[in-house]
Amino acid sequence: MTQSHPRISKAVIPAAGLGTRFLPATKATPKEMLPVVDKPAIQYVVEEAVAAGLSDVLMITGRNKRPLEDHFDRNYELESALTRKGDAERLSKVQESSDLATMHYVRQGDPRGLGHAVLCAAPHVGDQPFAVLLGDDLIDPRDPLLSRMVEVQEREGGSVVALMEVDPAQIHLYGCAATESTADGDVVRVTGLVEKPDPADAPSNLAVIGRYVLGPAIFDILRRTGPGRGGEIQLTDALQLLAEDEKIGGPVHGVVFKGRRYDTGDRGDYLRAIVRLACEREDLGPDFRTWLRSYVTEEL
Repeated sequence: MTQSHPRISKAVIPAAGLGTRFLPATKATPKEMLPVVDKPAIQYVVEEAVAAGLSDVLMITGRNKRPLEDHFDRNYELESALTRKGDAERLSKVQESSDLATMHYVRQGDPRGLGHAVLCAAPHVGDQPFAVLLGDDLIDPRDPLLSRMVEVQEREGGSVVALMEVDPAQIHLYGCAATESTADGDVVRVTGLVEKPDPADAPSNLAVIGRYVLGPAIFDILRRTGPGRGGEIQLTDALQLLAEDEKIGGPVHGVVFKGRRYDTGDRGDYLRAIVRLACEREDLGPDFRTWLRSYVTEEL
């Protein structure tokens, strides 16, 4: 009989990074607030958590991140102005972000890596499993990755990471998983993890992308985890210990994702994400695609 594990209700979104790759735009604006078409990137991530049933969201922030809190709060002056104008459509869009989820915030005073950011969530999460969503990866809502990961974790316990096949030459940009197959075609057992390996030493071309569902045992491991690659506390290093010995916190599984992922982590991929999402919008897509075809044909 399959064991039942606690239901997951909380999501953690690390958002304390400085966004140096997007300077000077991020000198005074958090990179998470950069627009992807007409919504800030962070809103897509919160919407994904809510769609997976996780309406309790903790954001790990840092200095100069106050606009994140303001975006998910009410703006009564703006709402009042739109109400007076009778602009119900824009009023609805403004109110949508403040009504999405129950939002909480904690500061990562000393930015010491993703593992440290996750550890900052311990007092809020307690002894329950939880999801971690990184803002650089936007997952298309038509390809529900997170809900599948939650399903696997609630069935198997332990922790679950999101994996995606990448060009072997690019594996050095990611955490990389060594795996064993399971009875589920899209689920693997993770036996090892390496942070940004040399392609010649990588155990596979399965890259860890920015979605995790973690058991609470991860916190004790992170407290004992020293600085790793880049002098930071790496979440990958803690998950490697869980993969080596499931007795300390359950097994580690991976969901192999084959859907649509939009990488906003660097400038080129950010621009490509905007173009792809704009092309697929019902309200913008037809005219934008026509213009794009004309531009590519005539200008390039």
